[in-house]
Amino acid sequence: MSRSPLCMLVWVCVAILGWSTSARALPAYARQTGQACVACHVSFPELTPCGRLFKLSGYTIGRRQAVPLAFMAQAGDSGVRHNRDDQGNEIVPKTDSLQLSGASLFLAGKVTDNIGGWVQWTYDNLYVNAGGKTVGHSGIDNTDLRIVGRKLNKEDTALRWLYGLTLHNNPTVQDVWNSTPAFGFPFTLPPNAIGPAAATMLDGTLAQQVAGLGGYVFWNRMLYAEVTGYRTADGFFAPLRAGQDVHTPGGVNRLSGINPYWRLAWNREWEAHSLMLGAYGLRVKLYPDNTMPYTPTDRYTDTAIDAQYQYITDPHTFTLQATRIHERQDYRASFPAAAAGEPIGAGPTPANPRDTLNTTKLKASYYYQRRYGATLAWFSTTGSTDAGLYAPGSVDGSASGKPDTRGYVLELDYLPIQNLRLMLQYYDYARFNGGRSNYDGAGRSAKDNNTWFVNAWFVY
Repeated sequence: MSRSPLCMLVWVCVAILGWSTSARALPAYARQTGQACVACHVSFPELTPCGRLFKLSGYTIGRRQAVPLAFMAQAGDSGVRHNRDDQGNEIVPKTDSLQLSGASLFLAGKVTDNIGGWVQWTYDNLYVNAGGKTVGHSGIDNTDLRIVGRKLNKEDTALRWLYGLTLHNNPTVQDVWNSTPAFGFPFTLPPNAIGPAAATMLDGTLAQQVAGLGGYVFWNRMLYAEVTGYRTADGFFAPLRAGQDVHTPGGVNRLSGINPYWRLAWNREWEAHSLMLGAYGLRVKLYPDNTMPYTPTDRYTDTAIDAQYQYITDPHTFTLQATRIHERQDYRASFPAAAAGEPIGAGPTPANPRDTLNTTKLKASYYYQRRYGATLAWFSTTGSTDAGLYAPGSVDGSASGKPDTRGYVLELDYLPIQNLRLMLQYYDYARFNGGRSNYDGAGRSAKDNNTWFVNAWFVY
């Protein structure tokens, strides 16, 4: 499932229904508000101050639509620099050919003056099943439902308080700044690529597997605070993970109890500028085997800082985003079992009782007339050496036992109309899973995973 399909809904400024595979914005919202997409988006799905206020207002600004639907689809071509393993076998299927990567249908928009949201259902044409076969698959994608309230100042001239409740299924999908993972760059990913071995819990690991219920306040459009509790999306919340493999060990992640998330941000807007400085974090208790919710749990503690700057004018727009996530991993369930020769779960087992993982992302974009865009992003993942978690054996393994991956992304965009983005993207790796060369123990270098991606992204 795409990492952040939600963007399309948020992109097209103001709506609550749609389709997508790795984006977030909806023309449904534009129809609801009567505003052009550029009022709420720098370029979908990145939000402007107007777009952030619209999202925090529960997607309720504007007139309720009789048919609050939107649609999104993506098609493209991608290629890996060296798409063969040491045995000469193809690693990534269906490259170097035009492919429909996916499509999404959104139900999105205003229900009442205080209730709104969106639900996304996605068809993934390049889904890889448990048997390693590429098949078509559909299921729930990013979803965010809200109840909101507002309070003006004494003169009724400006917004004093904005507060609300949110129910969603992906940590940080509820956030309004594009520095956090769910709606962070890259907004769309090559569906056929070789990915690194490690990712923090906040960085998409729990997407479409959990139910998060939280409350937030936004004071004077300056200070934002949120507290959310996450639990496994089962029982009443099962629709929030519809389409996931919940019966196979390792098919999904299963949490124990309520797992807390917090978010603080300072925001300032003046003339064409806006600046945000923030922090956020998540504490997770995870069962090693999702089919055995009665064993001890491993513990993950993610703490992050982030920042965003935007300068938005006509014709020039500049945006900057940055985040750093530090994760402490406590394998109090997995490590004793692995040491005793009786590992729990389907995945790799840790060789250490405790590890750390760090992710840093920096991104800068420039758009001219909101039509021609260029983005340069840098990413880095570092962490503890753990020969159990990051072991050799495949192109996504690590002979050194390190998760270290580093590189940059270059993206060029052209929007001939506001509903269509044409994109050229290139990933260049300086390190991959702990090494520059022979990182997998079979002679493969980090540069062999360099990937180009051409994509057309349409939303209506």
